[in-house]
Amino acid sequence: MTTVETTEQVTRDTTQDGDHEKFAHVVVPASAVTEAYITGTPVTALCGKTWVPNRDPNRYQVCPTCQEILDAARSA
Repeated sequence: MTTVETTEQVTRDTTQDGDHEKFAHVVVPASAVTEAYITGTPVTALCGKTWVPNRDPNRYQVCPTCQEILDAARSA
């Protein structure tokens, strides 16, 4: 008889230094992102990240910090 041990690995997305580049961020109002694409002006996400958008956000997961803030604001 053989005993098999299985383990489950749980990973959690974090927003440590450098991780902000791996996420799509939430900007309010959304029209600010469109304007930033056109003018090259920086925008600030709900999590506090400031950058000039230049990538397709649909290719990335939503920033967990932005999502948490957005969910809290919607439930208020």
